[in-house]
Amino acid sequence: MPRLNADTREEVKTVALRLFSTRGFEQTSLREIAEELGITKAALYYHFSSKRDLLSALMTPLVEDFQRFLAEAETKARSDQRAVLEAYFDMCLRHRQVFVGLLRDVQVLTELDLVNTMIQWRTRLDVLLVGEDPADRVRAVVALGGLQDCVILFAEDDEITTIREPAVDAALRALNQP
Repeated sequence: MPRLNADTREEVKTVALRLFSTRGFEQTSLREIAEELGITKAALYYHFSSKRDLLSALMTPLVEDFQRFLAEAETKARSDQRAVLEAYFDMCLRHRQVFVGLLRDVQVLTELDLVNTMIQWRTRLDVLLVGEDPADRVRAVVALGGLQDCVILFAEDDEITTIREPAVDAALRALNQP
């Protein structure tokens, strides 16, 4: 008998995110997600019409959070780079399982038509932080990529929050070195 309650949708998302981030999107089936939850595939389909629909539900919080982050960054990027870099680290930290999953299955971004959107966001953030000069933008790419990589590489570390300050310090140095 399937477990159907108000929390099932969130439970499905939690289990799917864990499996996608450890196995990859393509390598994880809806059957495996349902089995892990102790529900039928039909019960899972009640909440998500397809694996793509489930993936979209997992990506939506990241997309919305990144849009909010960019709006806030526009007001303080040049005047307070540290605050922007800290906020970027924190956002990546909140969505670290998604980032790890994306690293395992980059084609997921293509599946959801997010490749160009994410490139545009990062480009916008680079320019907000340092302006249009190509050499400065390279430093922004290194700084932001380094922060994101720290979150991914230390994703399973219980002390991940302790790397925030040294990671942000390193990112600031990358931005400000001539």
